[in-house]
Amino acid sequence: MKKIELLSPAGNLEKLKTAIIYGADAVYIGGKKFSLRARASNFDLEDIKEACEFAEKHNSKVYVTMNIIPHNEDFEGLEEYLQYLESVGVKAIITSSPHIIDVALRLTPKMEVHLSTQLSIINSASCNYYADLGVKRIVLGRETTLKDIEEIKRNTNISLEVFVHGGMCSSYSGRCMLSNHFVNRDANRGGCAHSCRWDYFLYDDEKLLHSEDRFFNFGAKDLMGLRAIPKLIDLGVDSLKIEGRMKSNYYIATIVRTYRRLIDDYYAGNKLDYMYYLSELIKAENRLTSTGFLFGDVTVNEQLYQHDGIPTKEFVGIVLDYNENTKVAKIEQRNFFKIGDKLEFFGPNLENTHIIVEEIRDEENNLLDAARHPKQHIFMKLDFPVSEYDMIRLVIDK
Repeated sequence: MKKIELLSPAGNLEKLKTAIIYGADAVYIGGKKFSLRARASNFDLEDIKEACEFAEKHNSKVYVTMNIIPHNEDFEGLEEYLQYLESVGVKAIITSSPHIIDVALRLTPKMEVHLSTQLSIINSASCNYYADLGVKRIVLGRETTLKDIEEIKRNTNISLEVFVHGGMCSSYSGRCMLSNHFVNRDANRGGCAHSCRWDYFLYDDEKLLHSEDRFFNFGAKDLMGLRAIPKLIDLGVDSLKIEGRMKSNYYIATIVRTYRRLIDDYYAGNKLDYMYYLSELIKAENRLTSTGFLFGDVTVNEQLYQHDGIPTKEFVGIVLDYNENTKVAKIEQRNFFKIGDKLEFFGPNLENTHIIVEEIRDEENNLLDAARHPKQHIFMKLDFPVSEYDMIRLVIDK
């Protein structure tokens, strides 16, 4: 039985490698051109080539987003760019532009065309229209319910991709002009300033509709589709998509690892431990979440974000190497921690393991009372084996 694809975002090469190591079957990235996430680090041409080589080595795939709403000048270099992507092993592009679709289908037939959520496809008739053009996959609009998806799947043969985790737009899948209006940045060409998440005064005529110390914003809660995964698998959905090319390396590791565990548990017939999955996901979340539209149209209370953020467990380091003879781990520090702190190690093949920090050494073997400098290489003795890419969180007992 073919497993459903787990598709992760990656804003740079390090994040791509993390996503794949932690269990992503495919990763979507943005190049320096044609991508909606202008503030992500994004990939230059050599990065894309290295990404494809790494993915192939680990039996994964790379998709490249070309999902801006392009103006005339944005098409410069399009054909050469598409040919390069195909030549280095990119498996698909993700786009909403009819012209990019047309050029890609004619010029680069070995590379699939996936239709971006920017087109807000939420019905089977539209899916079939694009399938007839040669598009291989539809990224459904986030506004689709499980009932919608079931009907679409019943009436189309095209591959379907569904968002299951991450940010939600307060407009129809990105069709928003707020950033253009407020800060002269075009959200549909990569410049979204998340203006919906700013703090506003909300008035009805001259009456303030909220307390003076609690501003209004109309950004949506983030999506967390944990409990929809079994149904999506049973419906025959082809890919489960995580949003977040702007998110951290730690976020990607935590979210991908958890959904990987859930998917594998379901296929293995294991009991689905939703409390465990949820407890893991909230270690990386700092915004409230909901199930979005998956289980039906949402109410204001389910969808509207109201500032009650969730504290994120602090990401403090990543394992670079482990010496089995000396039992010493080489760690790249990312945030402050000190002697006596409680840390949690986790990884793609490492269950959550807690330690109390007793000793930290630098590269000159000097004893340290704390790890203070981001990206500093430090060494810690551990009584359990760890691997490259394993990560470390600071645990704060309440």
